[in-house]
Amino acid sequence: MTSANELARPAIGFWLESDNQKACEIARLAGFELVLFDMEHGTLDLPALDRLLPFCQSIGLTAYVRLAEATRPNIQHALDAGAEAIVLPQLRDLAHARKVTEFAKFAPLGTRGVGYGRTQRYGGASNDFFREENEQRLCYAMIETAEALADAEAIAALPCVDGLFMGPGDLSVARGRGAFSASEADVADLKHIANAAHLAGKCWALPATNSRLREAALALSPSFVMLGDDLSALSIGFEALRSNLN
Repeated sequence: MTSANELARPAIGFWLESDNQKACEIARLAGFELVLFDMEHGTLDLPALDRLLPFCQSIGLTAYVRLAEATRPNIQHALDAGAEAIVLPQLRDLAHARKVTEFAKFAPLGTRGVGYGRTQRYGGASNDFFREENEQRLCYAMIETAEALADAEAIAALPCVDGLFMGPGDLSVARGRGAFSASEADVADLKHIANAAHLAGKCWALPATNSRLREAALALSPSFVMLGDDLSALSIGFEALRSNLN
């Protein structure tokens, strides 16, 4: 696994909130490299994920999935569909992270169940398949609660965790600061998460629409950054079109 320190620059990603194939095509044409399907806050369902995920990969987008909830069924559905990484939201603390991240890896690392389908090329599994899946399909633990932030170093060190993913908005609220504002405290939390990942030799990433947070993050070698989502891009586009008549 490539550590965050070895990456020359982060991959540039966007959130997909809705069942919109053309948004994926346009984002790829614009130079985006990674799509993160948002099953937590978006309106995507499993059939849409099953259809759009391989489509995105076919046009050159790396395809990750943020789950609606960090449960065994959700983890298995995303990985069996072929997600190259999963992002587990709302991890409460180290104990919770240890339990749910094990669902993302086959034994002896974890307890992922053996299914049948796309990732096995619709054939039988082999020992090489188990090893390659454990190495190549990544598991990012979201740090967005105060307890998970306190446990960030221990969470990063878990054997089934490949990286940390900062949740700036929820973390700001959970830490008693209210709405996210890229304050000094927000930047300090970012640095704490990045350092926890680096100490464990793991990757880390974040949503980086805010310029101040993005500048601080880029100095700490994230593996990927999220610059927005399909709905925001549509809103910005319509506003720009309407401004032509002002």
